[in-house]
Amino acid sequence: MIDFVGAGCGAADLITVRGMKLLQDADVIIYAGSLVNPELLGYAKEGCEIYDSAKLTLDGIIDIMRSAELAGKRTVRLQTGDLSLYGALREQADRLDELGIEYRVTPGVSSMFGAAAALKAEYTLPAVSQSVMITRMAGRTDVPERESIEKLASHGCTMVIFLSAGMTEELSERLITGGYDPGTPAAIVYKATWQDEKVIRCTVGTLHDAAVSNGISRTALIIVGRVLGSGYELSRLYDKTFETGFRKAEQ
Repeated sequence: MIDFVGAGCGAADLITVRGMKLLQDADVIIYAGSLVNPELLGYAKEGCEIYDSAKLTLDGIIDIMRSAELAGKRTVRLQTGDLSLYGALREQADRLDELGIEYRVTPGVSSMFGAAAALKAEYTLPAVSQSVMITRMAGRTDVPERESIEKLASHGCTMVIFLSAGMTEELSERLITGGYDPGTPAAIVYKATWQDEKVIRCTVGTLHDAAVSNGISRTALIIVGRVLGSGYELSRLYDKTFETGFRKAEQ
């Protein structure tokens, strides 16, 4: 059995309890060394084989998994954040399917939620935004044209932008072209929940200057939207005049 485990957004104690137990029981751990907090390897038992996937190809990763499976060992594939977002899960899973090797997936806390915690912010606020766009800029890997920054920005909702900290000048221009006012609140969160976390608040128009002045070019999320501003409406859920299945409305 191969266990894919989301390592969480950074801090070692933000892995799930299930993920921690799987690490403790593993005979083999393949971890994403470029992004996963190495403190998580402290959960590994003595004698556990540990491999850094930053130095491996897909073939190399699968070879380690196959060898461990043939030897009857428990393998954990430890990846950053949650595997459902930019996790390259599908390509590994398909290869395991071809080999007839069973696997499971344990979710993790995505960096987008770590960033929201660092900002002490909600991505959805009444009368401001009820939708969140999760995307990235096109770089060495393409993005479908129908999902261009300009087209997504035209909706005006909250945007969480991954893998784009090194392209903030172009990103700012394209967000404005798509419809965001240059004064729209924005933020850059570097290494959310890590000890060296850094939170920079700015606007869409000052996004590039903020990144440059703080030396941010990688390992950061960019959040855009009026949810980072001050205006919103109170939730109806806790309004005393609003009736729910658990509470009668007050007259």
